[in-house]
Amino acid sequence: MKILYYDCFAGISGDMNLAAMIDLGVDAEFLRSELGKLDLNSEFELEITKDSRSGIHGTRVEVHLRGEGHAHEHDHTHGQHKNSHHHEHTHHHHGKEGLKNSCAHTHKPHRNFTDIKSIIMKSGLDERVKETSLNIFRKVAEAEAKVHAKPVDEVHFHEVGATDSIVDIVGAAICYHNLGVEGVWARSVELGSGVVHCVHGVMPVPAPATSEILHNIPISVGGTTHEATTPTGAAIIASLTDRFIDSPVMKIQRTGYGIGHRSETRLPNVLRAYLAVVEQECSGKSEARLLQCNIDDMTGEMLGEAMDIFMEHGAMDAYFTPILMKKNRPGTLVSLLCGMDKEEYFKDLIFRHTTTLGIKSISVNKTALERSFERIEIPLGEVTLKHTHLNGVVIRSKPEFEDCKEIARRNGIPISDVYDAIHKHGK
Repeated sequence: MKILYYDCFAGISGDMNLAAMIDLGVDAEFLRSELGKLDLNSEFELEITKDSRSGIHGTRVEVHLRGEGHAHEHDHTHGQHKNSHHHEHTHHHHGKEGLKNSCAHTHKPHRNFTDIKSIIMKSGLDERVKETSLNIFRKVAEAEAKVHAKPVDEVHFHEVGATDSIVDIVGAAICYHNLGVEGVWARSVELGSGVVHCVHGVMPVPAPATSEILHNIPISVGGTTHEATTPTGAAIIASLTDRFIDSPVMKIQRTGYGIGHRSETRLPNVLRAYLAVVEQECSGKSEARLLQCNIDDMTGEMLGEAMDIFMEHGAMDAYFTPILMKKNRPGTLVSLLCGMDKEEYFKDLIFRHTTTLGIKSISVNKTALERSFERIEIPLGEVTLKHTHLNGVVIRSKPEFEDCKEIARRNGIPISDVYDAIHKHGK
């Protein structure tokens, strides 16, 4: 399984994430082109350069607001990084306050969550990118709503509604889907320490929104003496990550470095990310959620498209069951299995992509066998074998179908010939 692994040893911010994704291989011009679909090009310009911290070379990203200089304040004395005070706060009509001795630039009028949803949904972006972007924004909106005791749609964001933050979050969704990974893993997230200066005054690190977003997510603190993880960075990690593990067993295919804007820090101001192949998955029991709804007014084509979307977004499983509904109407029971922490995300997908008015949620225990993956070379090409283990012993092996299909098409042969070649290789 190909995964994206976030090594947040020095935290994560929105601009560092974009930089790391470009350093991993996302084409910068593709990113610019996709961001252009937001119809906000008159408001910003994306600057992408090479930079280094503590001898580590990588990519750096800055969002410049057109006609307003840099998109963020910079502390001239201490070289603060771009998002050192990048917090989403309710907007009470006071100007944006920066750090001491910083130069404040006026942003475009701040947008609320409803404004942001409208911009994204009216854009020409891929539907999956829209869904992921809104999920990330929703993390921030719900955190701010709780911190400030307001309904989600009434929260007016001080920072996240600004153009540069929209670019960071939508850009994260664009890059994630462009990489084509099957999962996202991350290590515990470093939050830093100290205090941060923002529109509401001096606050301890982590900022309230960051703390709220990272509930039930492994963190570390005190690794560096500044705000290492911003609310935007926290929302990206919380929304995209399927599993948190500090010592994964994986084969690294590529490493990317996103360079931050701080120059003098205890830890290098860098976000490291890997593209990797997972060698082994954990086995055993885990809690999951079974989401179900009954449908009687969607065509088979429409249901098939919904199934594809569920699986593309990381559902553990999804399946349809023919049923008889009231008045003996034939219908379909839609079932989706997901992790406990992904329940609200997949409920939102089901509501968006089916006609159901309600979803049943059932807590289930899932027992999985241990699996490992092995790449083998046959005369026709390279194939991944999936091994299934029981009590440490391999009880069955099978080639990945997508690999076999690709080899068959490339060589213009029946897929059965590929399976025969794999069988002969095993002998």
